[in-house]
Amino acid sequence: MVKGVIFDLDGTLLDTISDIHAVLNQTLAKFGYPLLSKERMIAYVGDGARQLIMRSLPGKVPNEEEVLEYYTRTYANSENALTRPFDGAIEVLKRLSERGIKLAIVTNKPHGATERVVKQYLSEIPFAFVAGDSGNFPVKPDPTLARFAALTMRLFPEECAFVGDGEPDAETAINAGMFGISCLWGYRSKEELEAVGATRFVSDFYELEKILENS
Repeated sequence: MVKGVIFDLDGTLLDTISDIHAVLNQTLAKFGYPLLSKERMIAYVGDGARQLIMRSLPGKVPNEEEVLEYYTRTYANSENALTRPFDGAIEVLKRLSERGIKLAIVTNKPHGATERVVKQYLSEIPFAFVAGDSGNFPVKPDPTLARFAALTMRLFPEECAFVGDGEPDAETAINAGMFGISCLWGYRSKEELEAVGATRFVSDFYELEKILENS
C-alpha cells in the first residue's frame, strides 16, 4: 500500500520550462555565449543546474563556475511569471493529502529556486518534505535524498511511490526501491523513459490518482 508519494517538480508538478529557458538565455547573453532554442534546452534539463550549464556552454570555458553562480542566483530570484501547475495537479494533490497520503518533493532544481516556486504555486499543498539541490546530497538518480524524504515522513521506501517525468526520476525509483510512476505530460517521451527501466506510465493526474488509489 502506498502511504507516501514523492514528486519531481519541473515537468511533473509545474511547467517551468519557459522560465528556465528565459533565465538560461539571460545568463548566456550576459557572458557572451550563444543562446539556445527552447527545444534544444529541453534535452539538457533534468540533471540539475550544473549539468544544464555545462551542456549549454560551447565546450569547456574558464568561467564555468561564475556562469553557474549567476544562473543559480538569478533563477532563485526569478518571478516565475511563465510557470504554471500542470492540469489537475492542485486538485489531485489536495485529494491525496485528504486521504492521508503523505506528500514530498525531491528535485534536482537548486534548493533556493525550489522553495520560491513551491511557495508561489503550491502553497495550498501540505508537503511533508521539500528539497532541491542544496549541495548536501548527491542529485538524482542517486537515491539518498529520496530515501531521506521517506525517513522524514516515517515511511519505508517500499511504502512510497516516486513520480516524475524524467530519466533520473525513473532511475531514482528503481535505485531507492520505490514504486516508480513516469508521467508523460513532461519533457521526456515514453521511449526515453523505457530505455532507463520505467514500466508504469500515466497520461494525466487523474490517471495517476487512480493508480495510487489501487496501490
